[in-house]
Amino acid sequence: PGPELPFLPGCTMKDPTKTSFHRTQTLDFKNGYAFSRLPREGVGGTLFANQLSQDELDDLCTKGTTLTYGQVKRPAPSRFTPAFVAYDKKVLKFDAYFMEEVAISPEENYRIRQVGLYYYLEDDSMCIIEPKVKNSGLLQGKLMKRHRVPKNEHGDYYHWKDLNLGIDLTIYGRTYRVVNCDFFTKVFLESQGIVVNPPEELVSDPYTEQRRTPFQKPIVPAGPDPFRQFLTYDTKVLRFYAIWDDTNCAFGDHHPCIIHYFLADDTVEVREIHKRNDGRDPFPVLMRRQRLPKIFVDKNKNFPSCVLEITDHEVQEWYSPKDFGIGKTVTLLGRTFLIYDCDKFTQDFYREKYGITDFQPVDVNKKPIEKVPQVIPPYNGFGIPEDSLQNCLSLFPKPPRKDVIKMLENNLKVLRYQVALESPVPEDKNRSFILSYFLSDDTISIYEPPVKNSGILGGKYLKRTKVTKPGSTPENPIYYEPSDFTIGSTVEVFGHRFVITDADEYVLNYLERNAESFPAATVQSIRDHFLPRKVVVETTSSGIPKKDLDDLIVEVQKELKLQEPFNTRQFHEAFHHFDKEGSGFLDKARFLNVCDRFHVPTSTILLKKV
Repeated sequence: PGPELPFLPGCTMKDPTKTSFHRTQTLDFKNGYAFSRLPREGVGGTLFANQLSQDELDDLCTKGTTLTYGQVKRPAPSRFTPAFVAYDKKVLKFDAYFMEEVAISPEENYRIRQVGLYYYLEDDSMCIIEPKVKNSGLLQGKLMKRHRVPKNEHGDYYHWKDLNLGIDLTIYGRTYRVVNCDFFTKVFLESQGIVVNPPEELVSDPYTEQRRTPFQKPIVPAGPDPFRQFLTYDTKVLRFYAIWDDTNCAFGDHHPCIIHYFLADDTVEVREIHKRNDGRDPFPVLMRRQRLPKIFVDKNKNFPSCVLEITDHEVQEWYSPKDFGIGKTVTLLGRTFLIYDCDKFTQDFYREKYGITDFQPVDVNKKPIEKVPQVIPPYNGFGIPEDSLQNCLSLFPKPPRKDVIKMLENNLKVLRYQVALESPVPEDKNRSFILSYFLSDDTISIYEPPVKNSGILGGKYLKRTKVTKPGSTPENPIYYEPSDFTIGSTVEVFGHRFVITDADEYVLNYLERNAESFPAATVQSIRDHFLPRKVVVETTSSGIPKKDLDDLIVEVQKELKLQEPFNTRQFHEAFHHFDKEGSGFLDKARFLNVCDRFHVPTSTILLKKV
């Protein structure tokens, strides 16, 4: 507005060309410090008319009216400085610590952690920083970021007036013990009228101090140099042959093994010797190469016995070459090995190192087990002895093996004989039986032809089976063979005695074809039996009518029936006695002599006809 118009609404005029309406900046930084200055321009950057300097303005404020000595100079009032400017970069630093509980370590129950507590005066904020320690395993650094820390539940915040030495600060549930501060903090608190408590000693972490203490190694006498031992005994291995006795366990056995002792680093390796078809998995190594403990140190009862690795602190003595030798028993990781031999290099090593000269191997071969004789129970009479014997030889009996070739060669070949039963019973004298001998499997069957009105039911008397001779044992049974069947011989079948009285012509033909396989007496007996029949055949073929011959035979038989019981066996023996050449013929004089001795026949006319 103009000088003549009042500064009232409606009396002002706006400058349409003015576009800037900002206020001039009065705060600034110089050399890192904040300071204030008077505005040199008005709103929008307009210059003040007749602007005075700061010094001139200060003089005008202090200038007073005087008469004699001029204006009295008054001191300038203190300038207003904001707190964020007055306390910029001014920080109170306190040393503190807090105690943290440790529940998972057997070596420490609590841990002392040292921290630095920083209080920023410019905005009353605080932060807590813990110095980082390398390889500490803890999350260190800034534990609490910078902010105003609440003091209580009423909304109050911590102030620098609440801080002092020797006090406990509870911040977010954690109690910090303030023990010391720096020089600036002490001077500031004293300048504000606060009595600073005497500093306390900063407590250290006991576990950390224990770790920093140098470990006192026990003084032991100087041993061999491992590097020198490696250079001396590299590629030199002691080899022992041992037996691992595992018979105490279920399905255990004696396992042959090879024990390797490496002289370069005193390690031991055990390899199992596998044989072909031994029934075990072919693992090459039973125990891997490692140092094996011999004597353990007494362990603490509270410490768990199961550990991942065995250290030198837990072992009092390790295995060494002096612990191995022929005849010694060593226990390696719970397994007991008996050393029974070693190789030549091992023998030379022990001879030079320990002066041992006896390297006699130990005999570990298994002694043959004495076989207990098997007692065969007596034959019970059921089935054939070979079949019953299979029940004594195996749990699951199998039928006895058959001679298949013999069965094929002698298939359907049967020797038939006519036999009579020897029995004191009168009814059995006239019974006749057919004995069949099967050459394919040496079995015998007996059949009785049925006779009408005899009172005896004929048919199968003995089923096809093997028949043992009298006097044979179940352990060594002796069965009847074709050579045992001769005319007049007795065959005992399960307590019944049969006398062979006749045979089939096939028997004679078979024996003559295989005469080399049978005794001469057997063949001759059957041949003599069939000789009269041959004579009759020859006589019939010589010209005599067959009808007349048959009538003569019937007539002679009638005559013999009228006599006393006739002994046919003695009559045949008499003919064989006089036939010394075995030709089957007798002259007329000898024939009449034999007939006269046995009174056969009584009629002289009939005898002359014969």
